[in-house]
Amino acid sequence: MLPFQAYPMFFHECLVRGFLRNAKTVASLGTRHPAASSRSINYSVDDRRGTTICALSSGHGKCGVAVVRISGNRSMEALKKMTNISKLEPRKAFLRKIRDPETREVIDNGLCLWFPGPHSFTGEDSVEFHVHGGPAILTRLMQALSDLQVYPALPGEFTRRAFYNNKLDLTEVEGLADLIEAETECQRKQALLQADGVLRKLYDSWRKVLSESVASIEAYIDFGEEDNIESDVVQNAHHALRQLMRDLEEHLADGRRGEILRNGVRTAIVGEPNVGKSSLLNHLVQRNAAIVTPVAGTTRDVIELNANISGYPVLIADTAGITEDTEDIVEAEGVRRARNYAKNADFVIVVVDAVKWTISGMTYKDYMREYLSSLQMHELLANLGKERFIVIMNKRDLLKEEDKERFNDTEAVSISCRTEDGFQDLLQSLTDRFGKICGSPSAESPTISQARHRNHLTQCLRHLQNYFELCADEQHDMAIAAEEIHKALRELGRITGHVSTNEILDIIFKNFCIGK
Repeated sequence: MLPFQAYPMFFHECLVRGFLRNAKTVASLGTRHPAASSRSINYSVDDRRGTTICALSSGHGKCGVAVVRISGNRSMEALKKMTNISKLEPRKAFLRKIRDPETREVIDNGLCLWFPGPHSFTGEDSVEFHVHGGPAILTRLMQALSDLQVYPALPGEFTRRAFYNNKLDLTEVEGLADLIEAETECQRKQALLQADGVLRKLYDSWRKVLSESVASIEAYIDFGEEDNIESDVVQNAHHALRQLMRDLEEHLADGRRGEILRNGVRTAIVGEPNVGKSSLLNHLVQRNAAIVTPVAGTTRDVIELNANISGYPVLIADTAGITEDTEDIVEAEGVRRARNYAKNADFVIVVVDAVKWTISGMTYKDYMREYLSSLQMHELLANLGKERFIVIMNKRDLLKEEDKERFNDTEAVSISCRTEDGFQDLLQSLTDRFGKICGSPSAESPTISQARHRNHLTQCLRHLQNYFELCADEQHDMAIAAEEIHKALRELGRITGHVSTNEILDIIFKNFCIGK
């Protein structure tokens, strides 16, 4: 679980968004800041780490309680000058009159909390004022802090300071951001695990393997000829590196579950005109979002809406009815967009008119083969796999009882958008499929949640493959080959924000008795 002092800090309006979504910040990964310890990211052009900052950590607007946060070396001074607290106790709430430091006029009665560094969210001395959430109170309080040379925080500056003070790594920072943005229960679970350091622990263990392996190899290069290093040190390092490659490959072969869960399952509803696609969309999002009429071709463009289905985030798209015999330019463009959207979707819902199937007299397999061929979806769905699409037979209410029994021998889910008959079965089927697509977040099996993580991990694996390819050459230079391990180590370091070469030297002198 996150430390107690972290919880009030989740609600800073721009806690992590500005830090993570700033293209310049992301582009600066890998550039070492002179005062960043083992970190590898530029802070900003205006480095304000020596200043004391403050911000409203709760939401804007009138509210019962508002939290104003202060971080920096002037935090205690601000607290003492604005209250009559004589003896501070860490992480204990004091009810006090909060006064203007110049006029001594009471601004409000509120709770005051003191978080001494380094045992605070930012790692610096921090203070929180919990006051009534009126705009006038907050304005006056921020003015009083400004008089004490406490400056308004930049977007994400509190979290940025926590990062520089080694309170969080980049994966935990991203987890906090996702936790704030989480809209469904499954998203919350995944984000909380990441914020709690599940990915950090995994990647740090891999970094340790790389560091120890390259330290062993470089020690052998420098001292092996003098017989001061065990002869099997390189073989042991290679064994560890090959195991790491297998772990990386397994980690990358996850079907993008974590990324899909974070961004939402991109779902396309496809089918012929007037089969009930828009009606189905309205039922799934639980509002009349799409126009529904008996006229075929009512939907002309792609309509995207967000839905929460059993805790899974879903981006559902209603598409134009797919037909081949149209001379309408607008309808033809809608058909083209429908097919393109389905090609890029994570999941496809195929809607079929159940009445047409029963009238045709064809078997389910034969009818679906012709139906999907007319939609030009047969090859697409075959490539997606059975878990990535579902067939829905709509208009169940118009069938005779004996016709309804025919669904028992099919893989389709029969429903009626008019009477909502069969919707419980549909939701259960969708839940099962979304569960397999998104996975179940757990500490034992963490998943990749960011595209940048996948990119760096892929590059890390590629460098390890390059290393073994170089080693396969009998005339290879081991020092040149070892540089590939250094590159792999840097790729992992870019994920967490840790890049250091001193680690290698520390391991050499700690684990090897040079000259013994």
